[in-house]
Amino acid sequence: MSNVYLTGAGPGDIELMTLKAARVIKEADIIIYDRLANPEIMEMAKEGCEMVYVGKQDGKHSVPQDEINEIIYQASQKFENVVRLKGGDPFVFGRGGEEAIYLYQRDVKFEIIPGITSSVSVPAYAGIPVTHRGITTSFRVVTGHETPNKKISQIEWQTFLNDETIVFLMGFHNIKLITRKLMELGKRADYPCAVISKGTTPEQQVVTGTLDNIVERSKGLPTPAIIVVGEVVKLRDELKWFK
Repeated sequence: MSNVYLTGAGPGDIELMTLKAARVIKEADIIIYDRLANPEIMEMAKEGCEMVYVGKQDGKHSVPQDEINEIIYQASQKFENVVRLKGGDPFVFGRGGEEAIYLYQRDVKFEIIPGITSSVSVPAYAGIPVTHRGITTSFRVVTGHETPNKKISQIEWQTFLNDETIVFLMGFHNIKLITRKLMELGKRADYPCAVISKGTTPEQQVVTGTLDNIVERSKGLPTPAIIVVGEVVKLRDELKWFK
């Protein structure tokens, strides 16, 4: 019987991958991986392990999700140990749930191996805690892939007016729309925010600013990049440690 592991690769730094993820990668007969998985991870695979790339960039799928689901299923019929490797965590905007349901509906057993999500690890590497006593007791993680101009949105934008930290993943290409929407809702133009590019890697770049100037300041940063909105951004001057 095949072992299918929907595996989180972590945020980028290979040392932030879990021991369990490392073990199944070393045992894998096939690894089906996306763009955000650190390429160094593939070097851990055993000789003869088949590699299948199914990544996407800025919303452009090299392989549609329906096909990815079928690729995983077909691999489960052929190989003993199948690793579906996803950047970050499989269940945090990673479509891991969709892939797991597809396997379940075809009586294929699977295991979820959580990964450290970029929503907390990338700000941490930038010296930005997503919560901090006396500043905010909560944070939310929001997909930035859905544009604020969408006619019917699953994002409750009107609830973004308190002081909790907001982390937008996959939203850098929509940063102008996101910041404009937040200001239209009533966020101060000088409300702190940051953009973190290629977080936790040696190529990490961090730009801080406010809602009214972060678009201009962060122009040209490479992806992947996340957006952090909140008073906690101000702590970076004291807490930045990663160079």
